[in-house]
Amino acid sequence: MPQAAENFRIERQAILLKNDITVNLPLKKPYEINDINTIRALTSDDMGAVNQLIHTRLNSEVALINQMSHYIVNSGGKRLRPLLVLLSARALNYSGTKHVDLAAIIEFIHTATLLHDDVVDASEMRRGKETANAVWGNEASVLVGDFLYSRAFQMMVDVGDMRIMEIMSKATNVIAEGEVLQLLNCGDASTTEERYLEVIHFKTAKLFEAACQVGAVISNSSIKTEKAMADYGMHLGTAFQLIDDVLDYSATSEEMGKNIGDDLAEGKPTLPLIHAMRHGTPAETSVIKNAIENSGIENIDAVIETIHSTGALVYTTAAAQTEAEKAAEAIRRLPASPYRDAMYTLAEFSVNRSY
Repeated sequence: MPQAAENFRIERQAILLKNDITVNLPLKKPYEINDINTIRALTSDDMGAVNQLIHTRLNSEVALINQMSHYIVNSGGKRLRPLLVLLSARALNYSGTKHVDLAAIIEFIHTATLLHDDVVDASEMRRGKETANAVWGNEASVLVGDFLYSRAFQMMVDVGDMRIMEIMSKATNVIAEGEVLQLLNCGDASTTEERYLEVIHFKTAKLFEAACQVGAVISNSSIKTEKAMADYGMHLGTAFQLIDDVLDYSATSEEMGKNIGDDLAEGKPTLPLIHAMRHGTPAETSVIKNAIENSGIENIDAVIETIHSTGALVYTTAAAQTEAEKAAEAIRRLPASPYRDAMYTLAEFSVNRSY
């Protein structure tokens, strides 16, 4: 791990401890669902049903599809998006089983995007393992990603709700637009913060939003409550991606499951880089600009040192904290329950996590 990144990782931990940086929740959490482990325990039965359904619906008569899809689905992801479906439905007193189907659908769509992302980015590592395209090749990865998309829509038909179809079809379309926008930004050192945030909203936060929104739909909630859930998901997804951008320059490879500076190696102008170029010296800005335009990490230590000296990671963390607070505010009027507490805790976790 580059020394500059290690220095910031230690400094960031000290800042969090010294200033007790947490999301400023609009209400207390009476049910004491205060960490990710208690959230997992709260939803264990539902998530067990989701995992079982995922493995059942992954089955195909084509052996390679089975092999690849099980490889990536079992590769150690956080399952955050399906978790949001479960929490949003339960927070609104849903008592049926469609939330399990929708959680699996969301995970299939997410997995498909990962397969396609890794091909586009020529990634070799994800979650500490070789990517599917590194093992089986780009062609197979793209086609299995297509299989997962189509299986997700088969399952949506089984759910039998046109409002769900409307939300999910729009979400997948927006995600695809976000992928194209990110591709256009790659190698472009003139990318603005506004353009970058648009990519985050399209590419990452949209599926968080859809996950929370469909939980409200199956609960027969009002349009106002449905919007509140959607807003929670959008802000939470934005916070998560911003912290991912921070961790790309401050976490260890073991924590992130990929190499430090991978975004820079792919020419992606993320918010820490954009901020550092705005506030660095001309020489520092030139080093970062060249790294983005040439997708190179030869000067990664100098880049990280500039990110550190300009306060870019603190700036990005503060932006994530603002988004997390907006997420918490969006669900303030939900009835008190362990599931609402869990959603608040996820807002906190999105900012304070180290992986």
